[in-house]
Amino acid sequence: MSGPQDEDSSYSVDLNCDCGEGFGPYAMGDDAAMLEIVSSASVACGFHAGDPHIMAAVFAAAKAKGVAIGAHPGYPDLWGFGRRPQQFSLAEIERLIAYQLGAALGVAALAGCRISYVKVHGALSNLAMVERDVARALARATKAVDRDLSFLAIAGTPLETEGVAAGLDVAREIYADRAYTDEGLLAPRASAGAVLTDPLAIAARVLAMIEEGALIAHSGKRVAATIDSICVHGDHNGAVATAKQVRMRLEAKGIRIAPFAASALK
Repeated sequence: MSGPQDEDSSYSVDLNCDCGEGFGPYAMGDDAAMLEIVSSASVACGFHAGDPHIMAAVFAAAKAKGVAIGAHPGYPDLWGFGRRPQQFSLAEIERLIAYQLGAALGVAALAGCRISYVKVHGALSNLAMVERDVARALARATKAVDRDLSFLAIAGTPLETEGVAAGLDVAREIYADRAYTDEGLLAPRASAGAVLTDPLAIAARVLAMIEEGALIAHSGKRVAATIDSICVHGDHNGAVATAKQVRMRLEAKGIRIAPFAASALK
């Protein structure tokens, strides 16, 4: 998606967040507040976070708010929140994804909701940014479970190209609250400045990326990218304020916030 046209109210972009990332009695983030702001919610499937009860509740709340629902599978790593590297074969990764998508689709059906897309979480997604075989396995597993699911992929990475190659409906995502390297990849979380926290600065950078059709690296370098969706992580204290600022800044420029898939809410 190229930058918005001046005064073109038909231009839209998706705003998504990761939701349902508590477990049992433990809460993570303010899902209710985020669902008032975003247009898509990527819901944890029980491996890095989440459980059937949380999934069902978030699915129902998202549907009530007109928010598109996605499955957010990751590594089986509750202790590390799916952000620690793991050792799995490609076949094992495919099964892990299929297992979680099956759970999400089943709980959604029980809740009277529809899963419209898949977005891979954490360290597994980070690995797929640089390992084409892993990205291919993720796309292949998604297609095997339901070829009609959209594939929300990090813009400009093998996740995008392998999703397209698999014949999936691919949406390209940028991160509002994460820094980028000059190669257009997410800066490692352990590096200085990798996680952005100033809502006003974040919103200004997001608008610039949308208008320029490019990722803006920490150095200031621009890396051309198609942008269909913007992610604001929901698992930190400033998430709600950041999401609000991003939405306000975009709408003030006439950019409409809407799910990236036209069929997402059917």
